[in-house]
Amino acid sequence: MAITNLTIMEEFILLGFSEYPNIQGFLFVLFLFIYISILLGNGLIIIITSVESALQTPMYYFLGNFSFVEICYTSNILPRMLVNIWRQKRNISLLSCAAQLCFFLILGVTESFLLAVMAYDRYVAICKPLYYPIIMNQRICVQMVFGSWVIGIPVLIGLTYQVFSGPFCGSNKLNHIFCDLPPLLKLACGDTSGDEVFLYVHCFLFGLTPFLMILMSYIRILSTVLKLPLITGRSKAFSTCSSHVMVVCLFYGSGLIAYFQSMTSSSGSIDKIFSVIYTIVTPMINPLIYSLRNKDLIVGIKKLFSKCGG
Repeated sequence: MAITNLTIMEEFILLGFSEYPNIQGFLFVLFLFIYISILLGNGLIIIITSVESALQTPMYYFLGNFSFVEICYTSNILPRMLVNIWRQKRNISLLSCAAQLCFFLILGVTESFLLAVMAYDRYVAICKPLYYPIIMNQRICVQMVFGSWVIGIPVLIGLTYQVFSGPFCGSNKLNHIFCDLPPLLKLACGDTSGDEVFLYVHCFLFGLTPFLMILMSYIRILSTVLKLPLITGRSKAFSTCSSHVMVVCLFYGSGLIAYFQSMTSSSGSIDKIFSVIYTIVTPMINPLIYSLRNKDLIVGIKKLFSKCGG
């Protein structure tokens, strides 16, 4: 009878970009700059949408919540990355790793559903403008945001438990920048193909459902806008949606590329680069997209700085 030795894992080693020892200082400065930019950019949007009376509308209420999720999303990953690079100590306990994965999944699903809520808000504003104040009242807006936060929590906690309930064997080196599903499943013992299919189906459904909601909203928006008689009316309607469409494309496009790359490629370096784009670079770019393409937000920023300067 063959005896299989299983090493009981107590911690992982997050390799990150340790294969590039000569540029660790540069990476620390780069990621620190990105993290500060994310905090400042998204924090500014939260402040402006909270204090400016002209921005007390459902659209900016959702945008402020979306920016808060972006801060939480990156704060779940970047601080530990910076500490690992600074101290050159990359150990992470199983409990910390499980918590990081769980928060990453929950915040990712929350972000997806908030994007769907924002698309629905634009649909009501353009397709049913007379009913907009009735449909998008304060109670409904709060319920939508609350639902976006809690809708995936039970299932995603269960998924995290399933990943960590089985044994890990072999190396405890996690060749990634944070605790994510694909690299963790590669370290699991035995045949995990069934578990992988189950896990990816659930994650795919939580990603696909809000995407279909976004798609349906914009199909109806497009149908309504094309019926408008004036070109100026069409351009105004499209301009209110352009920033959101760009953020949706960036979020889903980079996310799909990152996950398909990690499932099909054996190159850890490429996986990590795509993950950086998906989890770190995108939240840094989103505030710029909304700020540069939104006149009301630009006016609000100018007012805020003029008050601070005065």
